[in-house]
Amino acid sequence: MDEALLAAYRATAYRVRLARGGHAAIRIDQPLPLELHALAQACPWGFVTAWNPRSESTSRANNRLAQRALLAQLRALPETVAIRPGVGVAADGRWREPSLWVIGPTPATLDALAQRFDQFGYVHGDGASPAQLRLLPVAGQA
Repeated sequence: MDEALLAAYRATAYRVRLARGGHAAIRIDQPLPLELHALAQACPWGFVTAWNPRSESTSRANNRLAQRALLAQLRALPETVAIRPGVGVAADGRWREPSLWVIGPTPATLDALAQRFDQFGYVHGDGASPAQLRLLPVAGQA
């Protein structure tokens, strides 16, 4: 992964839609926003997407199909406590990726899902701890 892409991931605002409107933005290396503490409690969580596999632009139709498949797989996990809609927003506002904030699955489980959808990584944490960028090998990458 090149440094520009890594910098873009680190600068992204990972926004979670709140039940009563608005959003809370998760930032890498910063604690989970207060608005999300009650939902996360002491559980592991992840901010994941199936959009734009390998960080390459993909058609809206294919992205939507992949995202629906990811949502179905997250819902089927017995450890899933909650799922909230989200969106990753570039620091410069040039792109947005619909995403999901999921509470309950472990990083090992989320690793497998992210790899299944050809994602380079995702953001995760445990309870209110600082958010971490978790980078993964993608099939076919050297």
